[in-house]
Amino acid sequence: MKLPNQYNQKKKYLLYTLFLLFGFYAFAHDIDSKSIQLRKWNINNKEITGSFLMMKNSSVYIENEKNLIINFPLVTFSAADKQFVLQHYNKILNLNTRSAVPQKMKVFNHKNLSISLFLLLVILLSTYLLAKQNKMRIIICFFIVGMSSILYSFKTLVSTTDPAAVDLAFVPFKPNVYTSFDSNYFYVQSKGIPTTHGMMTGIASTGWQQQVPIPQCYIGSNYWSIPLNPVVAATPVAVSPAHFTRGAIAVAVNGIAIFNPYTNTGADAYLTGQLDTWGGHCGRGDDYHYHTAPLHLYGTTSTTLPIAYALDGYAVYGAFEPSGVAMTILDANHGHYFNSVYHYHGTAAAPYMIGNMVGQVTEDASAQIIPQPSAMPVRTENWGPLNGALITSCAINATSNGYNTAYTLNGVSGYATNYSWSGTTYTFKYVTPTATTTTAYNGFAQCTVPLLSIQAFTLDANAIKIYPNPAKDTFIIELNETMEPSEISAISIYDSAGKLAFNTTEFQNAVKVHTLQKGVYYVFLTTLKGTVTKKIVLE
Repeated sequence: MKLPNQYNQKKKYLLYTLFLLFGFYAFAHDIDSKSIQLRKWNINNKEITGSFLMMKNSSVYIENEKNLIINFPLVTFSAADKQFVLQHYNKILNLNTRSAVPQKMKVFNHKNLSISLFLLLVILLSTYLLAKQNKMRIIICFFIVGMSSILYSFKTLVSTTDPAAVDLAFVPFKPNVYTSFDSNYFYVQSKGIPTTHGMMTGIASTGWQQQVPIPQCYIGSNYWSIPLNPVVAATPVAVSPAHFTRGAIAVAVNGIAIFNPYTNTGADAYLTGQLDTWGGHCGRGDDYHYHTAPLHLYGTTSTTLPIAYALDGYAVYGAFEPSGVAMTILDANHGHYFNSVYHYHGTAAAPYMIGNMVGQVTEDASAQIIPQPSAMPVRTENWGPLNGALITSCAINATSNGYNTAYTLNGVSGYATNYSWSGTTYTFKYVTPTATTTTAYNGFAQCTVPLLSIQAFTLDANAIKIYPNPAKDTFIIELNETMEPSEISAISIYDSAGKLAFNTTEFQNAVKVHTLQKGVYYVFLTTLKGTVTKKIVLE
């Protein structure tokens, strides 16, 4: 009579083990709040003393000497302070996302696979536990091992990228670029005009095609799309005169398109002298773009951040790896894996940036990667090379609604292409030493890069109390007599990397946080009068 009981008891223990095998685990980073150091910040030419807390939506949060939390747009900080913020934000992001490395997933529908695999193993192990014949148990054991081997043999070709990690690379160039994302793509909006360097000077006397830079409207639905779930191609496609010769293959972090090093005629744009000092020139649509990796952007951004993202979803770095060490050996695609995730590197020599497209992309009949935005040509002439022309300057005009492009022709000065726009009318003046020809074109109305809705939040220490602090499973929000619960339109909690961890549009006196990891968080209470920010430690 005891044997069945013993058998049942063993089954219980095995079932408990089964549930434990499929439990989730988590880890957290302990943050020492005592290590906070005050720093003197130069913001809009004013000195402010405080400690860096976090960055969210391109806004930097600082806790001042009075423990008040204030915030300012990153673009208002001095160059040194901006660099400090980016370095520290990058460290925080690395801690929270493991160097912002995409998480590896299965090549086919990974969500359905996880569920199916879980259910399959549950059924098989349950059958094993209930089977009383040893032969049946042995068969099931072999079946489980076989299925595990088959499933493990699939290559991990799909990865997902944290949008916050991608956005970090674009932050130094905001507000001249605007970023957003959904579950599939990271979107970049810009006007396609660099703001940290010049244009057009340096093109050889045989390389100018008579195109000039006109700000484009890569705005609204005409934006750049970077895949957030890049998939490694079974066979990488070469970036060559046979592929991707129309349109961009990548977008730089300043919002400028990067084209194939080979032009649509099959020529190496750099070697044939068609590029300016910064590796760019203008296309037939008078759209400015690069043909080589814009390594010069590291004069504005951190060397541990990407300078571009290929349209297959993989990042492009310069002379350093994401960890800060010098670039290691590159493969035939002009990149390699770092922490199991692929990225490219830009170099001064061919292939300059991407040898082969590692990720899956769609190339249309015109040899262009899709999706990507379109430039909007204004001029209708079929411009070609002007041999002997050497551009001496390309500068924005006095009214900031056009450019003056001066050049010499066979050593003779006095030539220029000066142009401006008003509404949808573009007026070009083609200047020679003896005459000026004026031509008006009908084009598009110039657009504006969207700006984030950023406010400077100042904490009213008496308006709201949060306790206990540190908290464990729950904390209390207590409002004073000047504020009603109906005035609170949202409660949001962000981690130290600026990622949303909790959000509700209903006021809660007691907020449950037992599902959050240990660490420092920031509670944002959106009211009719603005937003109040509180720091809280979860332990």
